[in-house]
Amino acid sequence: MLRDATAKAIQPTDKPIADGTVIGLRLHATKLKGRGLWKLRFVSPVTHARRDISFGAYPDVAILEARRLGNEARSQIALGIDPLIAREVAKKQIKSQSPILTFREAAERVYADLKSGWKNSKHKNQWLNTLKTYAFPIMGDKPLTDINVPDIAAVLRPIWLKKAETAKRVKQRIHQTMEWGCAQGLRVGNPVSGVQHLLPKQPSASVRVKHHPAMPWRHIPAFIEKHINPANNVTRGLLLFVIMTAVRSGEARGAEWCEFDLEQAVWTVPASRMKAQVMHRVPLSGPVIELLKKRREAAAHSDLVFPSPRGKVLTDMALTVFLRKHKAISDTLGRFATAHGYRSSFTDWASESGYPQNQAEIALAHTQKDQVKAAYHRTDLLEQRRPMMENWATFVISTKNVKKN
Repeated sequence: MLRDATAKAIQPTDKPIADGTVIGLRLHATKLKGRGLWKLRFVSPVTHARRDISFGAYPDVAILEARRLGNEARSQIALGIDPLIAREVAKKQIKSQSPILTFREAAERVYADLKSGWKNSKHKNQWLNTLKTYAFPIMGDKPLTDINVPDIAAVLRPIWLKKAETAKRVKQRIHQTMEWGCAQGLRVGNPVSGVQHLLPKQPSASVRVKHHPAMPWRHIPAFIEKHINPANNVTRGLLLFVIMTAVRSGEARGAEWCEFDLEQAVWTVPASRMKAQVMHRVPLSGPVIELLKKRREAAAHSDLVFPSPRGKVLTDMALTVFLRKHKAISDTLGRFATAHGYRSSFTDWASESGYPQNQAEIALAHTQKDQVKAAYHRTDLLEQRRPMMENWATFVISTKNVKKN
């Protein structure tokens, strides 16, 4: 069976290399080392002559894609169809009957077809926007039939290493668009399968995960005393709320009054606003309730607890700018603390204060990857978490702790 290592080593003087899985499929050498031409040799069921059909160049057309095309051709032959004749007929039909779609037009059609099935509004908004940002400027106006591997590599290369996760999503959406084109009979083959051969290897996901610089928990009371209290504006109030509740900034920024029950001292974040798409309850401590009552007076005419001056959801950059402006120290050399990092600060405090790990994990709304543990954690331990969150909020706003630390 032909493998990439062998295909990549092909020399201009080498003889054709048999694939080993599809009868007649071979990789022929070209003038360039490591590049080959896929050809399937067959006997035409129409003319009974020996013929060769090409499936493109390697590595542009990957081994698996060549096998898929080879198997399709063999299926046609078994039905008495000459794949070369069928290809020419298909090309003529496409030119005469089908409009020539650009990549942009094809992507917009795919988006229109798929969006009704997406429940995640964020995904719905981002699907086409990522293509508008990265793909359309380079190949948006190019006919779908002419899109090739170098075009896709040109789109991905600028973000392949710097924005690996974004690049992955852009690649997936280009792949969906090209597959749609194949299914519609607008082109033959999906060039996305060969793009990895033109791009460097990405670091593993574990390496790509960025550490969010966190403020050492013992320094938090002094920072709040000096830069946040009194929390007399939206940004200060939001940051203090994020710190005391240990929630993600996005969950706090989008918080609405209808989610809070101050009498029962609980905030219920709907599943639609949670990262894991699971409803999350947050026990409200005394200091948090006091902060919310002050915010109620300041934001009486808004559904949002922390609205921007224009009445919309604040951006995360508002917190980032505030922390940079006040030089919030962190555990990462050369970087200031981030709003998300306060969740790590809370975790460290909870651990050193002797609270059970599962309580802290639930407070952070972390999904349980261990399925055995997840089976036992069927409750959100709301009441058990109350003392922990009360003590945490009391600690971070205590001036007594400023003197000690």
